[in-house]
Amino acid sequence: MPFAVGGGIKTIQDIRSMLENGAEKVVINTAAYENPEFIKEAVNAFGPSTIVVCLDVKKLFEKQQLVYKQGTKKVKEDIVEFAQRMEEYGVGEIVIQSVDKEGTYDGYDIELIKRISRAVTIPVVALGGASGYSDFNLAVKEGFASAVAAGSLFVYHGPRKAVLISFPTKSEMAELFK
Repeated sequence: MPFAVGGGIKTIQDIRSMLENGAEKVVINTAAYENPEFIKEAVNAFGPSTIVVCLDVKKLFEKQQLVYKQGTKKVKEDIVEFAQRMEEYGVGEIVIQSVDKEGTYDGYDIELIKRISRAVTIPVVALGGASGYSDFNLAVKEGFASAVAAGSLFVYHGPRKAVLISFPTKSEMAELFK
């Protein structure tokens, strides 16, 4: 599994530093909104397989909207159009994070994932809300995600959400995606 790093990446030197320290990919969010031309520069410098853009999506007044800086800033551009623009700029993949679903164990936002997956040809990674391994299957089969990501599912366990580092076995993964 490729090791990807995100958070605070704003310059070519930030990317270079991450790659020199073992990352295979960088995940960019805020800089993609505030300086979209940076994405082109990053792709030109490091190639599309290295550059990933994460789109944070939050429901605001009954409409899903792109947000950043922990949801405090809104992007006016349509979600699908922005994803398509990032594809045009050469990013290798897009992560779709449903801010509303994050940490809820309520399942991925399948309709959102499907909208983006149908609109672009690059891989789309689903993030936010997985409650169990079956959600992985739904995101791939019904949402057409190329991959899935999860956090809390692997870290917290049981009724008290105690910390437990966990992940599916190879046989469980094979069974999910057969």
